[in-house]
Amino acid sequence: MNININETEMLLSLAEEMASYGYKYAAFPCEVITDPDTIEFFMNSWDAMEHCYAMTTDRDYFKSMTIDSLKNDLNIVMQSGIDLYSTEKLDLTEFVRLEREKKELFENNLNTNIMNENNLKYLKDQLKYTGFGETFDTELKENMLKGDKDFKIMHTGIINNGVPNRDTVTVELNFKKSDQTDMYFFNSYHVNLQKEENKPGLQQTFYINNDAASITLKEAYNLMEGRSVNKDLKTKEGESYNSWLKFDFKQTDNSGNFKINHYHQNYGYDLEASLEKHSIKELSTPQYKEDLVNSLKKGNLQSVTFVVSGVESKMFVEANPQFKTLNVYDGNLQRINHRESKDEKKSEGEKTSEKQSDKKQSETTEENSETPSANRPKKRKQQSNSV
Repeated sequence: MNININETEMLLSLAEEMASYGYKYAAFPCEVITDPDTIEFFMNSWDAMEHCYAMTTDRDYFKSMTIDSLKNDLNIVMQSGIDLYSTEKLDLTEFVRLEREKKELFENNLNTNIMNENNLKYLKDQLKYTGFGETFDTELKENMLKGDKDFKIMHTGIINNGVPNRDTVTVELNFKKSDQTDMYFFNSYHVNLQKEENKPGLQQTFYINNDAASITLKEAYNLMEGRSVNKDLKTKEGESYNSWLKFDFKQTDNSGNFKINHYHQNYGYDLEASLEKHSIKELSTPQYKEDLVNSLKKGNLQSVTFVVSGVESKMFVEANPQFKTLNVYDGNLQRINHRESKDEKKSEGEKTSEKQSDKKQSETTEENSETPSANRPKKRKQQSNSV
């Protein structure tokens, strides 16, 4: 249908009026301009087709359409922003098709933008809670906008555990786009830990769990340092369980990753009970104790204060679930024998008991000296009365 743009509103008013009278179909010429004089309206499709057949000639061809479709098309022209006072001719069918495609494209882009923003926020949160902070936000967005099937983000930095070292960690973060959607996923990160001694670096790939707590960068470092980490995990069936994790550096899988030994909650390791065997000052304060336990569960080598014979000294401790104990190091990070540490606790307890015993004995002696035996009242024998 070809129309004059400046007659769009007039045609729309006519179609609405005829629809109010019960007309449902419109017939129009295809080769000439359709205007109020050349368009005809009918109650049913049969009459409309009969009219088209009768009016069609070698020079002109007639078609029919529903009034509802005609009104929709004319409304699209009215709302398109086109100059409605223009005297130019308009191919209504083609114009409406292009406008609908434009609208569909806009809506798709809008939905894609919303989805991409949500996807970006989701990935940023994943990186944040996996211990990478907000360092890669800009680089992450730039890579997503490229639309590649997958991409990597590299990072190298110095890491330590509160002790004087400068271990170098190189991390490769791996992202991949879904085969079904445009969503990207943070699948894994690969860690290369280079020690100061210039020995060959340790390497391990850590996979991201979308339905359970993933291993954070700091926990990954602690595992690669040979310490144990406590995590809440899930079975393949979705059941939650708690376990201590520790690398077995003597065994690797086909990908070169170290085997991870699990010490489940039923294994019987009680971290707090292991701590109580030592004279640690922080255990006497509930908040400090809670912080200490949480730090050890993350696999940290934690600084604590030992109190032996009233003397405070800085020590370091780490959880050892495999042997259900606690590893203790002195201020120079030299391992202290476990028995030696227990003996210190025992010795401290014995000295406390001795002090209490001496104090009690002293009080008894003083009491006896204050009451001479000559002045003590004698017990009177009680006579029994027989009946």
